[in-house]
Amino acid sequence: MSTGYLYYVYITYLNLCTTGQPVLNKVFSALIFSWTLPCVATAEAERVEQDDAEGKMSCCAEACDPAASQHRLVCFASKDGLLMQTVLSRERDGLVKHTGGCHCGAVRFEVWSAPHLHVFNCNCSICTKKQNRHFIVPKSQFTLLQGSDNITTYTFNTHVAKHTFCKTCGVQSFYTPRSNPDGFGVASHCLDPGTVSSVTVEDFCGQNWEESMQKHQTIRSMSKPTTDK
Repeated sequence: MSTGYLYYVYITYLNLCTTGQPVLNKVFSALIFSWTLPCVATAEAERVEQDDAEGKMSCCAEACDPAASQHRLVCFASKDGLLMQTVLSRERDGLVKHTGGCHCGAVRFEVWSAPHLHVFNCNCSICTKKQNRHFIVPKSQFTLLQGSDNITTYTFNTHVAKHTFCKTCGVQSFYTPRSNPDGFGVASHCLDPGTVSSVTVEDFCGQNWEESMQKHQTIRSMSKPTTDK
């Protein structure tokens, strides 16, 4: 349908409105709606096709053009407040960005870690009570997004471990473990779905904590930064 013809119909409709002919006015309103609706639908379909084509071209460009990939990394790093070389280094090391939080949503965080999680299942007195299963990351790879004022901390015995909980729902989504005070223990079951590929659980005898720490070869190194240089 040509633009000129639609313009003619529109002018005729305006003339009917000004002359006060309600019956013809309703007829023309129905005709205009039935004539223009297919045009609007066609235009919308063409717009969607164009958007899809541009999206595919963008993905293809990123795969073939290093500059496009660099632009993605710059935007990603800028959004997270990270240096681009930090993002590149973490991706090269096979790390992905996980997000998670407590039950009520007051506490939210993001953490860079492998998609294959190494989770510790500790049987010490408090971990048994709260069923604490966690993986360990350096502090530099953890960011608290919100809820710092909604967190309470419980300590006991040596007071090295900081057991942090949401004040509202009581969920511990992360804490500072005694084994790794320079890192965080993150609850794998508090992560959002979509970024975890697998979970390997290792039992840790927290009832004999000192002996277990002496025997374990790698647990202390898990909170040492390897990508932020």
